[in-house]
Amino acid sequence: MSERIKDTTSRLAQPILEEMNLELVDVEYKKEGKNWFLRVFIDGENGVDIEDCGKVSEQLSEKLDEEDPIQGMYYLEVSSPGAERPLKHEKDIVRSIGKHVYVTTYEAIDGEKAFEGLLKDFDGETLTIEGKVKQKTITYAVPYNKVAKARLAIQF
Repeated sequence: MSERIKDTTSRLAQPILEEMNLELVDVEYKKEGKNWFLRVFIDGENGVDIEDCGKVSEQLSEKLDEEDPIQGMYYLEVSSPGAERPLKHEKDIVRSIGKHVYVTTYEAIDGEKAFEGLLKDFDGETLTIEGKVKQKTITYAVPYNKVAKARLAIQF
């Protein structure tokens, strides 16, 4: 059920976002407490502001009302993915080369399941991440098919 709602929302949002030169980063549909939330995360080349989010929310809300894919009450939230944007697709990873990332894997690679550092390269099969352990620089080769989650990371 949740996947169908996410797919429908993505399909309805796509033309709205294309018209505004924005992209769909992610869609979540989840229950928090007794309320359901449909969250749509959008981004653009220069980021997004509250006005962009408002326009998308208004237009998407109309489309959702027309198609009515969700039974019952829910709250629609449209926002930026934030500074620690998830990297959901290969194109997101390619665009993040040269940026600080945090990646977790489904299984351990050289005894580790979490990798943080500078994304040096991605050849379509392997992410090359340069991280620091104590004062030593280590290069990790993380197979893309083993990535559970990836996101940008704020470096302190």
